[in-house]
Amino acid sequence: MDGFGELADDRALLGRTSTAERVADILRTRIAEGFFPPGTRLSEESIGGALGVSRNTLREAFRLLTHERLLVHRLNRGVFVRVLAVEDVADIYRTRRLVECAVVRGLAEPPFPVDGLAAAVAEGERAARAEDWKGVSTANIHFHRELVALAGSARTDELMRGVLAELRLAFHMVDDPRGLHEPYLIRNREILDALRSGDRDRAEQLLTRYLDDSRTRVADAYAKAVDEPEG
Repeated sequence: MDGFGELADDRALLGRTSTAERVADILRTRIAEGFFPPGTRLSEESIGGALGVSRNTLREAFRLLTHERLLVHRLNRGVFVRVLAVEDVADIYRTRRLVECAVVRGLAEPPFPVDGLAAAVAEGERAARAEDWKGVSTANIHFHRELVALAGSARTDELMRGVLAELRLAFHMVDDPRGLHEPYLIRNREILDALRSGDRDRAEQLLTRYLDDSRTRVADAYAKAVDEPEG
């Protein structure tokens, strides 16, 4: 597998006190951004060498990400990025709806700190102009991370990092990334505009419809992209 030079750039994030949790965080981010697509076998030698960490540290990071359902261990074959079932996609959206809508509903009085959301919207629009649909997908993930970050909760941020990384696994299996992601550029901006104007209720209504529509679209597209076992 090529591209480990890019992963080596993340080595600086480990600092002098490298831990399995920090390695897991780097790998989680890379999975969410599409560096490791579903079904990819993760090489201990290549990743450990790129990050400069021991095999034991890397194995512990793999264990953490397996617990988060991002990786699977296959006996005598190694560790692989997980391929989701259609039921997983539906469950991810149930979790998103519970968390993201609650974050918007629980916002304090305006003005809301929307600079991060605005940057993610601009990132997505730039990627669309360049017809970089993977970039649009990444910007969309960034938008929802920034939305959840409005809660000011490290625990909620951590939960959603894993949920959104799982969702990205589904995105990578779909053959039409433009059709999947382009419609939500306008809807992201609508949510941003509602929050920018201080209209929390409208933002929640827009987000609820957004997530319901996205769940249907992604689940349908994903079901066509994978072969589900009988039963």
